Amino acid sequence: MRDDLVIAVPKGTLYKPTVSLLKKAGFDCGEMENESRKLVFTDEKQKVRYVVCRPTDIPTFVEYGAADLGFVGKDTIVEQKKDVFELLDLKYGFCRFVVAMPEAAAREKNWEELNHVRVATKFPRVAEQFFTGRGKQMEIIKLHGNVELAPIVGLSEMIVDIVSTGRTLRDNKLVEVAWIFNSTTRLIANRVSHRMLSERINPVIEKMKEIVGNGGVEE
Repeated sequence: MRDDLVIAVPKGTLYKPTVSLLKKAGFDCGEMENESRKLVFTDEKQKVRYVVCRPTDIPTFVEYGAADLGFVGKDTIVEQKKDVFELLDLKYGFCRFVVAMPEAAAREKNWEELNHVRVATKFPRVAEQFFTGRGKQMEIIKLHGNVELAPIVGLSEMIVDIVSTGRTLRDNKLVEVAWIFNSTTRLIANRVSHRMLSERINPVIEKMKEIVGNGGVEE
C-alpha cells in the first residue's frame, strides 16, 4: 500500500471552491492556485498527490483506487452508481434536477398525465428512476449536451436536466414542471483506502465537517 494520499480534484466550476476547502483543511495547495495545465501536483512534505480530473471521471478514479478521496457532485454519484463511499455533503456547487417542457406545451398539458413520450437527458438513470417511480414508461433519449434543444426541434416532449439558476431554460422558452432532487458536492472515498488509510482520512473528514459547519467555502 502506497503511503501517499491521492486526492482527485474536479476541473471546471468546482475547482476553485475545492482548492479553497483543501487549504482551509490544512493542505498546501499553493501550486494549484497558479494558472497551469498540469494534471498532477505532488506535495512531498505532506505526502499528498492531487490529480485534476473531469468531474464525471472522479468516481471511476476513486472506485478503482487511482485516488483515495475525490470531490464530486451528488448528481454524478446517483447517475453512475459507482462503488464508492460517500463521506460528507460539502454544501457547495448547488444545483437541482428538474423535468422541463416548452412553455406552450406546459400550459396545454399536465406533464403528470403524459406517458410513453420521449424524454431527452444527459442523465438516463436519474430520469428512468424518476419516471418509473411514478409508474410511467418513458422513452429515454441520452444526449451529451444541449438537451434544451431536443424539445425545440421535436426530438422529445420534455427533458430531464440539472440546473442552477434556470436561465438556460428560460432563454430557450422551457419551464420547470417537476423537481427531482437537489445536488451538492460530496467527498467520496475508495472503500479500501477508507479502511487502510483511516488515520489520515478521518482527520480530514472531521476538519471538513467543521469547515462546513462554520459556513463552508465561497464559490
